[in-house]
Amino acid sequence: MKKQLAILAFVGVLATSSLFAQTDTTAAEPAQATEQAYTAPASTESDMDTAGEDQSFHEVLKVQFIDGGVAFMTPILICLILGLAFSIERIITLNLATTNTKKLLSQIEDSLAKGGVNAALEVTRNTRGPVASIFTQGLLRYSEGIDMVEKSIVSYGGVEMGKLEKGLIWISLFIALGPMLGFFGTVVGMVQAFSDIEAAGDISPNIVAGGMKVALTTTVGGLIVGMILQVFYNYLVSKIDALVNNMEDASITLVDILVKHKLVTQK
Repeated sequence: MKKQLAILAFVGVLATSSLFAQTDTTAAEPAQATEQAYTAPASTESDMDTAGEDQSFHEVLKVQFIDGGVAFMTPILICLILGLAFSIERIITLNLATTNTKKLLSQIEDSLAKGGVNAALEVTRNTRGPVASIFTQGLLRYSEGIDMVEKSIVSYGGVEMGKLEKGLIWISLFIALGPMLGFFGTVVGMVQAFSDIEAAGDISPNIVAGGMKVALTTTVGGLIVGMILQVFYNYLVSKIDALVNNMEDASITLVDILVKHKLVTQK
């Protein structure tokens, strides 16, 4: 988890540094376009259309990032980077935790018939995932009776569920924090717009445009972060629910197998 967080954070820092490094170039582009417009007024419209078409998606994001204000957009970008880092870490962990329970139960049943509980323990210990861990805890209590096996499975199932849900609280934090930071930039932009109006003593679109651009751009950025992370969060929740249901069904089947094995050995 720490490695994945570090890698994504490093990539995010590089992307942010690239945006900052090209700020001067972006700021100079409007001036150059204006100069060319005065030089050749007849071709102004076509030149602007060509420039808009040639502008890449990365350049558009860079311009919007700068227009929204680096001081306001940087925390929003950090929320996105950290939220994606936690989301990707959870996706990898949950996919690795997925187990073919039917195959595992079949192996356990065969091992019990051939080598007893110790052979079944070897199977579960060599299998990765929370289901195998729960089975191991249950098999370790087999000598104490089926009731103890059930209690052990239930108790350790709660522990494994907590491990699966680890990190979701941070993703939910960034889902809430991203839009909040965007709205904060909106309020600051509105305050700036009204301050400019007060200083100029006139309500002019040119005066209000700067503050309004900051306000609207930060709002859009925060909402985009919230929507992206919400999709990942809902996917992770559904994945955890599926794993938990799988664990419960498999645990019931394991208890039935152990009861059947005990009856066979008693005969």
